[in-house]
Amino acid sequence: MFNSSCDVASLYIHWPFCPYKCHFCPFVALASHDHFMERYHEALIKEIKLYGDYAFKRPIETIFFGGGTPSTYPPELLLDMFGILNNTFEFAGAPEISLEVNPGTVTQEKISAWKKLGITRLSIGVQSLNNQVLTSLNRHQKADDVLHLLDMAASEFEVLSIDLILGLPGISQQEWYELIQKAMTWPIKHLSVYFLTVHEDTPLYYGVARKKIALPTDDAMVALYEWTAKTLEEHGFLQYEVSNFAKIGFESRHNSVYWKRLPYKGFGMGACSFDGASRFQSEKNLMNYLTVVEAANSMQELEKLSIVSETLTESQVWLEQLMLGLRQKKGLSWQLVRNRLSEQERERFEAKIGEFIQLGYVDNNQTHFWLTTLGRAVENEIVVALLH
Repeated sequence: MFNSSCDVASLYIHWPFCPYKCHFCPFVALASHDHFMERYHEALIKEIKLYGDYAFKRPIETIFFGGGTPSTYPPELLLDMFGILNNTFEFAGAPEISLEVNPGTVTQEKISAWKKLGITRLSIGVQSLNNQVLTSLNRHQKADDVLHLLDMAASEFEVLSIDLILGLPGISQQEWYELIQKAMTWPIKHLSVYFLTVHEDTPLYYGVARKKIALPTDDAMVALYEWTAKTLEEHGFLQYEVSNFAKIGFESRHNSVYWKRLPYKGFGMGACSFDGASRFQSEKNLMNYLTVVEAANSMQELEKLSIVSETLTESQVWLEQLMLGLRQKKGLSWQLVRNRLSEQERERFEAKIGEFIQLGYVDNNQTHFWLTTLGRAVENEIVVALLH
């Protein structure tokens, strides 16, 4: 069971509804289910209230509304949600409250309402400006929708972030160069660049498996990633994590909670939680989620929501520390290695780090070691090598 007495200062709220589902999407997202929105909202409210009745509560520092497409959250229901959050929790002086937004789902009225509610940061799913490629991936947005949204949002929000996907089929090297250069003219403070991941049981996966879709080579992606990191830095977007770049002072505080392995509580379908020792994931099926929450009268009864519940072993903790530490630009401390590993294990580990330094994947000083830009492009492979 989630330890409700742990020191949680960050909340994640999942809104699964989407106007469509992209062919590359592996997330808990539901198209054509809008008639469940109000019922799901009521379940979310109940889950949050029950947690609030039992949990030790410190001031909340970050909230992230993810999805799905949270920008489809009906404004009157979102107003109700913020009323519940304010009645249930105390807030730190200047909490970071983020909302994921998809172009084509937003009006000026919505943006103004979000600002009044206290949302401080919009994370905009741009992905690409190539209309043909977006259509082929069942993403129903146009380049004009992106530009219109940025124009509307900039009048209300200081902190705008965009997501881009590197490696989409049909995007040429030159087109990627032009996209990054164009993004540097936009009113944004933060930018995330994710390598395209082909997840099983998605239409993209089957298209690649049947050789109907060709993906760029790994070498081409690594070269584009290095160019992107260099170009963004030249424009003042400093890399602080494998996929994330920000103007100074505008790093995502919420995502940093995940990378630092701090506790957080998730609400809603498929939402994950971490209490410092164990990880949990909630029911991914809409009807199962609704059935459990609607029948629950206590935190204990909400335990039925967990489809994953895992108390981490020491080796799993070390894996997470290594993986999440190397994702961050500051890297890991040598002291952590000394604390974690036996003398024999440490000698083997340090020898491998030495090899990666020679290859240009890792750099270090007296106190820390970290991945270079080249190393961040192949972080997963390096972590696997260091663990074996």
